[in-house]
Parts: sequence; C-alpha cells; structure tokens
Amino acid sequence: MVFKYILFIGNGAIIMAKTKGKLSLIALSLMIFTSVYGFNNIPRAFFKMGYGAIPWYVIGGLLFFLPFAFMVTELGSAFKEEKGGIYSWMDRAVGPRFAFIGTFMWYASYLVWMVSVSNTILVPLTNLIFGTTNLPSTTIISIIAIIFMAMVTFMSLRGLDAVKKFASVGGVAVLSLNVILILGALIVLISKGFTPATPINLAALVSSPNPNFTPSLVSFVAFMVYAIFAYGGVESVGGLVDQTENPEKNFPRGIITSALIITVGYSLAILTVGFFVDYKGDWAASVADQSINLGNVGYVMMTELGEKVGGALGLSHGASSVLGQFFARYTGFSMFAAYMGAFFTLIYSPIKQIIVGTPEKLWPKNLGKIEDDIPKRAMKAQFLIVVIIILLNMGISMVNEGAAGTFFEVLTNMTNVSMTLPYIFIIIAYYRFKNNEAIEKPFVIFKSIGLAKLVTFVVIAVIGFANLFTVIQPIVDFVSLPVADQTSALLSSTITSVVSMVVGPIIFGSIAFALMNNYLKTHKNA
Repeated sequence: MVFKYILFIGNGAIIMAKTKGKLSLIALSLMIFTSVYGFNNIPRAFFKMGYGAIPWYVIGGLLFFLPFAFMVTELGSAFKEEKGGIYSWMDRAVGPRFAFIGTFMWYASYLVWMVSVSNTILVPLTNLIFGTTNLPSTTIISIIAIIFMAMVTFMSLRGLDAVKKFASVGGVAVLSLNVILILGALIVLISKGFTPATPINLAALVSSPNPNFTPSLVSFVAFMVYAIFAYGGVESVGGLVDQTENPEKNFPRGIITSALIITVGYSLAILTVGFFVDYKGDWAASVADQSINLGNVGYVMMTELGEKVGGALGLSHGASSVLGQFFARYTGFSMFAAYMGAFFTLIYSPIKQIIVGTPEKLWPKNLGKIEDDIPKRAMKAQFLIVVIIILLNMGISMVNEGAAGTFFEVLTNMTNVSMTLPYIFIIIAYYRFKNNEAIEKPFVIFKSIGLAKLVTFVVIAVIGFANLFTVIQPIVDFVSLPVADQTSALLSSTITSVVSMVVGPIIFGSIAFALMNNYLKTHKNA
C-alpha cells in the first residue's frame, strides 16, 4: 500500500497546481500523514520493545486511531461547509461552551508543541550537516528557534498555498524514508537467506529484548500509552475541510487512506527493523550503557541499515561505512523536512479552527478578525506567545540550566493530558451528532446507533485509561523504586510532574470557560 501511494505523488503536484487555493486528495493526505506519522516512533518503538511493540501498535490502531479517524471523517463530511473545524463540529453537536473548552485545551497544547519543535529543529539539521546530534548552547538554540518560528509564521501568513507546499514536501520526505527503510531491510533479509537478524517468534512479540526493560504490567501498560499517543493529530486537519477540493469525496478518502497507511506502516516498519538489527548482538552493549538512547536511536538505526545494505551489495567496509553515513544524513534531511511540513500544517490549522470557528467578538484586541481568509492577527499573536516562552526558557537557562529544564518539563507536562483530553470532547460530540436526526449525514461508516455507541465507549475508555495512566505513572515509578533510591528530590520531581499534568487542563479549561462565559453574557443574543 505504501508503494501504491507513492506512485500518485507525481500527479499530486499537477492536481495541486490546477486547484490553487484548494487541497487536492493527495495534498490533504500528505498533510494528514505529516501531522500524525512520526518516523522516529519506529526506531524508538523497536528500541523500547523490539518486535514486542507491534501488538501494541496494532491494538492502538484498532481501538483508538481507526475508530477516531472514522468519527472525524463522519463529522468532517457532515459539516464540510464549516470553516471552524473541530470547534464548529462540537458547537453544532453540543454547544459553544463545551466546544470552546475542548478546542482551547487542544490549541494550548499545540502552542507548547511549537516551542518544543522549534527548539529541537537543530537535531536533524546538525545530523544532516555534521553527522552528529550534538547541539550548541541553549542560547543559540533559542535564537535559531525564534528565527525559525518567524520564518514559518511569515510564510504561513501568505495562505494555504504556502502551507500545503511545505506539508507536501514533508510528507514525501517521510514516505521516502520509509521506502528506504523497507527496501533496505528487504535487501539485507534476502542476502541473509531470508533469516532476520532478530528472530521472529511468539516470545519476541510478547516481550522486550531491551536489557533496561523490566517486564511487568506497569511496563506494558506504559508502552501501550506510548503507542496510542503515536497516533494523535488527525483532528488537526479538521479545519481544512472547507478548503479541500470536492470535500464530500476527498476528505473521507484522505483520512481513511492516511489512517490505513499509518496503521499498517507503523507495524510493518517496526518488523523490518528486525531484519537487519540483531538486538541482542548489535545493540545490546550500547543500549545497556545508554550510548543508544531515544534521542539518537533513529540515526543509529539508519546508519546500521546503510552499512548492512552495503555489505549485502558486496561493497567494501569503507564504502559500506560511507553508505551508512549517507543514510544517517538523509534521515536528518527527511526529519527536518518532516518537521517543517508538520510545523507548517500545525501553525496554521489549529489556530484557524479556534479563531475562524468562534465569534470574532469573543477575542480581545480584534484578534478574531479575518483578513484574506486568514486569522493574520491571531497568528502574529501566536508567534509572540511562542517567542516569549522561548525567551523565558533561555533567560532561566542563563541563570540556572537545571531550572530551565524543570520549567520546560512542567510546561510539557501541562499539555500531556491537555493534548489528548479534547479527543474525549470530540467523541462525546460525535455521539450527540449520531443521535441528532436533524443533522444531515452524507458519509456514514458506523451505520447503526448501537455500533456507534459501542465504538464511542471503547475509544473513550482507551483514551481515558491512557490519560489516567499518564498521570499516575510517575507515582507508580517512584513507589516501585527501592526505598534507598526514593530521595526527597525525586519525590519533589514526581509531585511536580503529577500536579502539572492535572493542573494544565484545569488552567486551560478555566481560561476558555471565562472567555466564552464573558462573551455569552455580553452578547446574550449571540
């Protein structure tokens, strides 16, 4: 399916050129792909669990991602004329307060995501240029992050055409990286007589070869949460329904096609890593001494792939090493392009949904004003907020590097639950939508109300459990430590993590409630 998908990319450019101002099916699919699919999730999953990651990604896909994507498809098709994306869906199905609280929490988490990604954009870039993931000082990183944020914001202010071009480049780059991974792994597998480097058996699918992994219910549940969160982001394109060419056909096709490719792609790609990586041989020592970690495992994996492909093709040791370096640097380029593509999509689509969907007078200082179909003032305000957070982090780091790390960790923790809790809001809105016979439903996947209820319950249970475990995991980890290791500093850090995760949604939700409540009181006839 991945190869079939790539064959249409050449025509995608032609379609996009002919439909300026509208998203073609290919352009929409690529934007969804770059918003959801994270290539780094593949090496990280194999690093954590080996083949044991595959069942959890399948479970996450079947119990969360595919049903949720189908719900988004039905909602987007029914409200294809609405410009406000998920806000408009929830408003029409439930009401403005409910819709705004869910959307505001979701949007606030993307603000922090922008800070995080703009600060890590140098990782793939330095690997591309220098072949290393070592980064300069926090000050230099922060300055580059601000320049990057300014560039992306300026270009996005020009409209959807600029956004979709970069998103498409990012999507193609990630797809090409997957093709290299799968084809390279197959070449190595064939050269070894179809004997994978890491043996495939039932035990490998229900365990982890990672020497730092302690088998327990907590460990497996923790990875299930990790797998579920790897599928997040499909709702971010909800605000693009009205800008999709022939939306009643292309929006459902785009989401369903992307969802199937992403679900199958994750599991297939994780499987192929084992074709050329002998976990207990090639990686064992490096994983044990932590020289391979979550930050660099993707580049280590692709370097090894290049070297193994070189050996399979009969190249010399030196030539194979060069090929390995080329693979690693191409990974840096592809990841940089993917970051760019995702950033262009997510700097535009979330704020479009929360601004365009809501009443203009809800926002202070004319922030809700739309110019050339773009919330330009809000996007400039978004830029300033992100820059202020980056500068604040930089200032703290100049005084105390450890305090800066704590500040950023608290900020990130505040959005952990805030980013996924709105999924429950959307699912509740979907349930209300299915029970509202007055709303026309041009595209239906869950045809019976009974099935819709069952799917709604299952997906809410999965997301709710994932969020609950995310909150309590630091406590479980602390309690499971030997008493001698339960230091006061670690206890303080644990409490900070838990409190910040709980407080985040409360703060964001309270701000949203206050804004909407003030608007509804001031404009009673709204």
